[in-house]
Amino acid sequence: MMRNPARTFQTLTVAAYAEMLEYRAELYLWALSGVMPFLLMGLWSKVSAENRLGMPPTEFVRYFLGVFIVRQMTMVWVIWDFDYDVNSGTLSSRLLQPIDPLWRYLAYHVGERFARVPFLALLVAVFFLLYPAAVWVPRPAALALAAVTMALAFAMRFVMQYAFAMLAFWTERANAIEDLWFSLYLFLSGYLAPLDVFPPAARALAEITPFPYMIYLPARVLTGQPVPHLGRGLAIMGAWALGFMVLQRLLWRRGLRRYSAMGA
Repeated sequence: MMRNPARTFQTLTVAAYAEMLEYRAELYLWALSGVMPFLLMGLWSKVSAENRLGMPPTEFVRYFLGVFIVRQMTMVWVIWDFDYDVNSGTLSSRLLQPIDPLWRYLAYHVGERFARVPFLALLVAVFFLLYPAAVWVPRPAALALAAVTMALAFAMRFVMQYAFAMLAFWTERANAIEDLWFSLYLFLSGYLAPLDVFPPAARALAEITPFPYMIYLPARVLTGQPVPHLGRGLAIMGAWALGFMVLQRLLWRRGLRRYSAMGA
């Protein structure tokens, strides 16, 4: 058992950060591969200038900048790491250590976020040079709220994907579930288009799923745009995260029994 869980997690995070710095060139290429929001920004701002879409062009520009930042800070890949560890047998050695593997995967993600921040800040600075009309100065309270919503969005996405990762105990293609989930994520999260341009029925349907709270809500908060029913949105995020956390623990216990029975 860990005697000091907080210190152990801090040590794991620092180690992960140091490892990511060794591969920072590859990390920056990963960050650049997520420039789709900038392309969508140009498309939607042009369409908004020609048609009334409920948001002026400048708000579209800010929104998709928020989407880019939120996407970079909430990216999760734990299902691929866990799937590899199960199928390669690496999980066996991790189980011998006095720490739940969950904390190693989480620390690796958090450490990677810290390594990504400087490059992300540089991209945002270049963006503001190119779009000076979109510059805004958020208040400290707004920044704190944005940090909370992004942290909740990351936590929700992490526990959801980690719960799906438990299926690796039963199948060699657990990541296929994530591929299907990601398709829904693209269309319902606000990544391809803000929910403001959705038909009312489609928006109402999207808002009962976890997807808008992964991108749309934190992007709106980050860029200082009004978010109706913010408290309800945060409560929904917490409920989805808690539900998938319970599911993950159940699948973990059953999966470990199956994994041990296979001779691991």
